[in-house]
Amino acid sequence: MKTDNPPGPASHREDAAAAPLTLEGFSVLHQMFRIRRAPWRALAAAERASIAREASAALSEMGEREDGESAPFAGLGHKGDLFLVHFRRSFDELSAAQIAIGKLRLSDYLEPTTSYVSMIEIGLYEATVALHARLAEQNIRPRTPEWTRAVEAEVAAQRQKIAPRLYPKIPPRRYLCFYPMDKKRDGADNWYRLAMDERQRLMHEHGLVGRRFAGEVTQIISGSIGFDDWEWGVDLFADDPLVFKKLVYEMRFDEASAAYAKFGPFYVGIRIAPAEIEKILAA
Repeated sequence: MKTDNPPGPASHREDAAAAPLTLEGFSVLHQMFRIRRAPWRALAAAERASIAREASAALSEMGEREDGESAPFAGLGHKGDLFLVHFRRSFDELSAAQIAIGKLRLSDYLEPTTSYVSMIEIGLYEATVALHARLAEQNIRPRTPEWTRAVEAEVAAQRQKIAPRLYPKIPPRRYLCFYPMDKKRDGADNWYRLAMDERQRLMHEHGLVGRRFAGEVTQIISGSIGFDDWEWGVDLFADDPLVFKKLVYEMRFDEASAAYAKFGPFYVGIRIAPAEIEKILAA
């Protein structure tokens, strides 16, 4: 029986899922606060010191966790005075961290300015493209049991290979730059209408820019589709804040960013030790 589109390797790839495989790790919560200075300054000095010591002790304990930690940052600019970044194994553990901060007496003097919920994500564009091609050559059609088993095996192998990147420590660098971003869906500039091979090429070129800054900056990408208002969150950690400007500026010129990236607000903070919380409150 003749068909207009006989099955074959090319059609198998076209029938495959458009989304690349991804690996997920720590759940992530960013909290940004502004200090309510008028009521804080109205407290007696002894009361302020007691509240600061309680907060310092709690943040110190949260920062010494072995399986997902927290870190405080002094925010620069009007977007917040105190930033807290939490890495945890699950949303339930993130909730516990949020509740723990809310129980502190200090929380009465903190006004949330924003927050961001996401999950550390590593996209497997190259592995996905290679897997789809291999399965098509073997005449294994998408969404069949054989296809599903092959995908699960690939995901398991990739997870074992890059597990440390999924569950990292918060990089112990001096400065933090965090921003959310989307891929465009504006008319012809629609990332989600591009073929998988084309997206893989663009992401490969995009990654080459970041590799030029290896050693100067640590980047952690977290996925937030279905979790927050943007699609991804980007955390950059460095010992020299100038590298943030150079890296983001250079990335604006690669095709993936120039044609398809939309950036949200940027937040910049300076890493502080929990014992330094009192310095922020005294400002």
